[in-house]
Amino acid sequence: MAIVATFIFAAGFVAGGRWQTPVAAQAQAAGQCGPASASQVRTTLYFARQRPNGWVSELEWQLFLRDEVTKRFPDGLTVWEAQGQWRDPAGTIDHEQSEVLLLVHPDTPQARQGIQAVINAYRKAFDQQSVLWEEARVCVAG
Repeated sequence: MAIVATFIFAAGFVAGGRWQTPVAAQAQAAGQCGPASASQVRTTLYFARQRPNGWVSELEWQLFLRDEVTKRFPDGLTVWEAQGQWRDPAGTIDHEQSEVLLLVHPDTPQARQGIQAVINAYRKAFDQQSVLWEEARVCVAG
């Protein structure tokens, strides 16, 4: 039993010099897509629909999707309505209607520039302080 434990311990150092937690192992595996899939980036953007002088209307939102998002990411997207909340600088919890946009795209400078352009366009058009941007590496079978 001691010999097996010693072997496993030594194998850990040979394999990389450190033990990996299950989360770290999953993250490493996710970065290595198999032959039937390709590595892509999943970008999720969160857009508040409230602005200082009213709301972003459904028509304005649809035109924004068409003119700013679809022209930069024509291969496809997913969008859904959400209810968000956040704490303002005074410590008050605010609730507001939001739109969540999900894009899956190659990890290229053009895609990153496109995402930044979408964020900047929304902030400018609808007087927003920010758009939440998160991303993760994913494997896409196709």
